[in-house]
Formats: sequence, structure tokens, C-alpha cells
Amino acid sequence: MTTQDTDRAAEWAARFSDRMSRVRASEIRELLKLLDQPDILSFAGGIPDPGLFPAEQIQAGYDAILADPALSRQALQYSVSEGYLPLRQWIAERMSRDGMPCEPHNIMLTAGSQQALDLVGKLFISPGDTVVVARPTYLGALQAFNGYEPAYRDLPEDALRDPAAADLPHGALGYFVPDFANPTGVSLTLEERQAVLALADRLDMTLVEDAAYRELRFVGETTPTLLSLDIARSGGIDNARTLFLGTLSKTLSPALRIGWVCGPKAVIEKLVLLKQGADLHVSTINQMVAHRAVSEGYDQHLHRLRGAYGHKARVILAALERSMPKGVTWSHPEGGMFVWVDLPEGIDGAALLARAIAEERVAFVPGAPFFAEVQTPNAIRLSYSLPTDEQIEEGVARMARLISKVISEA
Repeated sequence: MTTQDTDRAAEWAARFSDRMSRVRASEIRELLKLLDQPDILSFAGGIPDPGLFPAEQIQAGYDAILADPALSRQALQYSVSEGYLPLRQWIAERMSRDGMPCEPHNIMLTAGSQQALDLVGKLFISPGDTVVVARPTYLGALQAFNGYEPAYRDLPEDALRDPAAADLPHGALGYFVPDFANPTGVSLTLEERQAVLALADRLDMTLVEDAAYRELRFVGETTPTLLSLDIARSGGIDNARTLFLGTLSKTLSPALRIGWVCGPKAVIEKLVLLKQGADLHVSTINQMVAHRAVSEGYDQHLHRLRGAYGHKARVILAALERSMPKGVTWSHPEGGMFVWVDLPEGIDGAALLARAIAEERVAFVPGAPFFAEVQTPNAIRLSYSLPTDEQIEEGVARMARLISKVISEA
């Protein structure tokens, strides 16, 4: 970059709004740019296995819609901001079966649940407002909320054991991933979910339940959602304090960009206004294709996904047990795509990554960026969704070799 380019960039920076000082590039996405080399074994990107996408079914949906003159005119046209009604009806029916009785007017479709996070942040967060998050939490949520200038508070360790004693401000926004959380893979128990609601009632919190991985349970029994427990307590969805964020990105395809917000009608109506100002609506044809795809054989498709990701989880857990040195511990997910690894004190995840790429040609995500208030550097996130069994075993062996080396050097 020339001096003139640098000066011009500084001139532009002086014109940006104050909130841009809080906006940072995703460390994960920046990392992925460096991992195109075929010899690197990567546990970094928490992305679905493309071999599991129902590509033929999606292709058939586009073909059928575009071959029909009436459907093609609808699919290629502007549409309502709330989203394609048949798809919202399907979502409402499915959520109702999962203990969350609702109607299509309680649902707005979004460009993935990531856009839902942004719109929820825009609606509820003013500069300085408190957002309560778990330790650690989803980095993408922090990025979505950062532009609205919140003050983050980590959920106190004892808050779910004794909600009445938690020292948190009233009226905060609480963000939680109860099922197979990104980054830890850990789920809240039923008792912990009830404690979250008790805490929210005491502090008059608005809750955001991010359910991106809920459909990917491969072990154990399903636990009620925060929203379902909230509805049971409050008497109906329009009396609830919980907003449920869902997505088809982890189950159908990320490229379709289909997510949704489900909540009280009064909240959805305001979110629709913000959606209109953001992008008017999600791609109409993508919504129609998604509806066709989920209307036939979706549960069988989920069964296939759960089997595949459950197998990979067993492979990585066995490899960690076999290879990791003493002092390294990890989570044991019952669903989703992630394992959280706690390293011995004094080992920094970011420094370990630099050495892992240089010395062992293996990549992962350092843990520190997933902490909103107080960082914990001696942790890393591993995603097992994309690599093959052989790559998982070899990659874990390489990491274990390096961690053992770092421990011996200390």
C-alpha cells in the first residue's frame, strides 16, 4: 500500500461512525483464508459436510419452480418481508410439535440466523445496554451485537445454581445456545434451563435462544427448549420473554440463507420493519426451494446427518482419549459439531495455533475470542464436521505431539 493509499484510508476512517471502533473481522474467517493449502489438516471451520447436502433434491426444487410459469413469476419477484407463508407455516407446525405452539405470524424468515442476531441486536440494544452471555459464547453473536455498543457481562458461574443470588443488572438481554453450543458442544440441562428462566424472571431479562444445532442431537434424550418452558410458564408465546432463533443452514444448506425468529407477535412486527430496511426479504426462490426440500423426507435427512456427525464425534473423542497428554481435558458433546479443549495453565491457544500451522500443519480456533468479558487463553475449539475419519485421527495425533512438546518446554 502506498503512502497516498494509507493517507486516504485514514481520511475514510475519520468519517466512520464511532460504533466502527467495536467492529472487528472474524478471527475464524480470517484464519480460514490462510488454510487453502492442501497439506493443512483443519479443525477450524465449523461448517457442514457438503457431502451431506441434499443437492439433488435442491436442484429438483429449482427446476420444478422455474419450469412452472406461475411459480417462476412468484419465485423471481419481490416478496413480503415476513417470509414465504408456506415455509412459515411448516416451521410453525414443526415448532408446535416440539412444545412451542405458535402461528406463522409469530415467525419471520431471515438470511440465516446470523441476520436474526443482527436484527435482534438492533431492536433491543442501545449503547451501554447490558448483554449477558455464557463463558464462552458464540463469536458470531458478539460480532452481531458489537455494532450496537453493548456492555457485556459474563454469566456468573453460580448463577444457574442460585438464580436469586446472581449480581446482574435488570432489563438486560440474555443470549444463550442451550443445545450443543458453539464453541463448547455443551448443552444446558433441564434444571439449568429452568434456572435461566428463573433468572430472567427475577431480572426482567429478554432471552435470545440460539438453536442452530438443536436438530443435530446424536446421543441422549431431547431437552425442552427455553421457549417451550417459557410458554408453559407464561401461558402462551405472546406472553413469553424468549426469542427462538432457528436455521436450515446446518441441516439443509448454508447457501440458501434460511433462518428465522420466532417470538411474540409484538416483537416480530418490529423486526419486520427492521428487515424491510435491511434487505426487504430473503431470496424468494430460495425460500420456495427450501419449503419443497423440507416438506418431503426431512426427518429421514436429519437421521442421516445425526448418524454421520455422531460417528465423527466418536472418532475425535476416541482420538483425544488415545493421544492427548495428561492435563488436557475436553467436552463430550451429544450433538452439534464442536469439541472444546482446555489446555494446561500457561499454554496460550493463539500461540499454539501459530506453532501448529508452522510445525505440524494442523489448524484449529483459539479459545480467547469466544469470551466477551474476561478471556481464557488456554483453550481451543475443534470442529469435527468436515474432516474425514483419517484426517481427524492424524490431526489429533499431530496436535497431541505438539502439546506434549510445549508442556515439556515449560
